[in-house]
Amino acid sequence: MTMLANSQLQSDLHPLIQRLAAGTLDTWNQILPLQPYTLPQDLGYVEGRLEGEKLVIENRCFQTPQFRKLHLELAKVGSQLDILHCVMFPHLTYALPMFGCDLVAGRGQISAAIVDLSPIAPTEAAKPGSATEIPLAHLYESRLQSLLLQHEQFSQRRPLPAWGDIFSPYCLFIRPEDLKEEQAFLDLCLEYLRIHCQAALQAQPVADPELVLGGQQRYCLQQRQNDRTRRVLEKAFGPDWAD
Repeated sequence: MTMLANSQLQSDLHPLIQRLAAGTLDTWNQILPLQPYTLPQDLGYVEGRLEGEKLVIENRCFQTPQFRKLHLELAKVGSQLDILHCVMFPHLTYALPMFGCDLVAGRGQISAAIVDLSPIAPTEAAKPGSATEIPLAHLYESRLQSLLLQHEQFSQRRPLPAWGDIFSPYCLFIRPEDLKEEQAFLDLCLEYLRIHCQAALQAQPVADPELVLGGQQRYCLQQRQNDRTRRVLEKAFGPDWAD
């Protein structure tokens, strides 16, 4: 089995999650020079119980010269809930946005689908003219502007959470109405991913990695305000593991 081979868990998940997971791995492999990323033994594959249901989590991670961690997480709670979570952490020498996407399926239906290229927001310590003052680099703007028109094809837009000020104007958060909208989201999500990977190969290192670190820390702190995720992990694995 190669490091990009499909897992048994992946084949048990909602079809859209299966296709997005496979498409993400294929895109990474086609564009980026992937290298293995070593996870702690208790984080690669985890089993637990949640309200009487078996909970399985699988984390797959890689690294490249531009990204310190490419993280694809798949999870399944019995027959009730399937989840995909993906985030790409750039090395601190690159002022790249944070690619993130999530799919949540309950009882066979996709209830939430989100994708974004979230800019590294300016920190209080940001200096005039620094890369962190640019919401999204010019490498992204023109291509994302053309994709923004495609957002209009989705009928059920979902509101962003209160902590969602980290997201860009190009963030798409929906509940797909049918198979056509599921396919449209998949195509759009993978196009965001291709734009990001291609732009990363052209990116130039920044002079002050501390500014990038501040932006990434803020992104992570805001994401951790998702109390629902913490409650699920605490119930299944305890508070220490959840932390």
